[in-house]
Amino acid sequence: HVQLVESGGGSVQTGGSLRLSCVISGYSSDTYCLGWFRQAPGKAREGIASIRRDGDEYYGDSVAGRFTISRDNSKDTLTLQMNSLKLEDTALYYCARVEAVNFFVYWGQGTQVTVS
Repeated sequence: HVQLVESGGGSVQTGGSLRLSCVISGYSSDTYCLGWFRQAPGKAREGIASIRRDGDEYYGDSVAGRFTISRDNSKDTLTLQMNSLKLEDTALYYCARVEAVNFFVYWGQGTQVTVS
């Protein structure tokens, strides 16, 4: 079965950087896109960055210019480089995989990022 396992979260001071990773395994069908979402306490889950199978990237306004999404197909790994972190970046961060055949979304368990 498909599994997504995030790592790299932690605590950092404002202005600092973190790099999140997501290892994806167990899939046999084509991937439409991979993405990162986050959810802060009391707020809805927010899509912040994605990369499609053709390489097209998307960034939410709140992270554009500070975060960079990338993928390593050889290692089935998705990363999110986060720079110039702000207090409002504090959230639980999830990676997601969207299947091409039916657009079903698989989620990881999340990794906490705390900026203080």
